[in-house]
Amino acid sequence: MAAKDSSPVVRLRDVTKAYGTGAAKAQVLRGVSFDIDKGELIALVGQSGSGKSTLLNVIGGLDKPDAGEVEVFGVDTQAASDAQLADLRNRKMGFVFQAFNLLDHLNVLGNVTLPAAFSHHTKQDEVDHRGREALRKVGLSDFAHRKPGELSGGQKQRVAIARALFGSPELLLCDEPTGSLDSDTGHEVIEFLRELNAKDGVTLLIVTHERRISSVAKRVIAMRDGMLVETTDEALAVAGKGGPK
Repeated sequence: MAAKDSSPVVRLRDVTKAYGTGAAKAQVLRGVSFDIDKGELIALVGQSGSGKSTLLNVIGGLDKPDAGEVEVFGVDTQAASDAQLADLRNRKMGFVFQAFNLLDHLNVLGNVTLPAAFSHHTKQDEVDHRGREALRKVGLSDFAHRKPGELSGGQKQRVAIARALFGSPELLLCDEPTGSLDSDTGHEVIEFLRELNAKDGVTLLIVTHERRISSVAKRVIAMRDGMLVETTDEALAVAGKGGPK
């Protein structure tokens, strides 16, 4: 096997995180360490309260750990300023959540291009072109001028994914992306994410209770009580068989 020619996309070492103080203090992450390599599709599984979403937020720079090391694309996120973290997210990362977080007063294209409002892009024609390209990737080229209220749940999630793809991210962080969808629509979104990884080489970390996502993942990482319990194909069962959300 050829040696890897690049550093990990994500590097975590002994990461801890707690919320609250005194008797109300809750230790959410307890010494988490692992790497994510370029091109991986990883399912992060575990029961509710195991620390999955907190870990995703720490990796995305949306929250900072209490201790440990977090490097994303070689950037020490604890040492980085808020402006540096925002720039890293805009250039390198995309986020997809269970809640679609679409703005009802904007049309589909406006929702997809919303990240441009927080970047240095000034040419509207370039912004629109990139937005339409993102919509093409998710199969919604003909929906640019529709409002979110006119879309199905699956279409709304595809718009949310297109928005995440607007900045051409190298890392896509997904928190229960199929949690609000029916079985058939969820399957379509899973297949799209798999193709995005396989064809475009986007690195994916997906927090999920969905066994079908785990089945297409290249690696499954399970958490329990803020700690990693397995990093094998058996991880879903070890983590509590994907217990209820």
